[in-house]
Amino acid sequence: MGKSILNGDVMGYTIIANTCEGIGDCIDACPVACIYPGSGKNAKDTDWNWIDFTSCIDCGICLQVCPVEGAILSEERPDLQKTNA
Repeated sequence: MGKSILNGDVMGYTIIANTCEGIGDCIDACPVACIYPGSGKNAKDTDWNWIDFTSCIDCGICLQVCPVEGAILSEERPDLQKTNA
C-alpha cells in the first residue's frame, strides 16, 4: 500500500484532508510545488490541501512546516487524502 519505510528512510507523505486546516505553509515550502489547495471544505468545515504523490520527492518539508498537529503523515496513504481529481 503506497510508500513505506525502506532501508530506514521514510518514503511518502499524506495530508489528511479532514485534519488539514488549509493554512498553506506546506504549499509555500514545497520545493517541487506538488501540494495543491482542495476544492470546497472538509469535515471540519475548513479549507484543505493535498499532495500529488507522483510529483512528491519525499523531502518532508511539508511535515516540518505544518502547524496543524496530525495533518500530515510520513507515509503515503491515499485512503486518508482527498484530491480534486
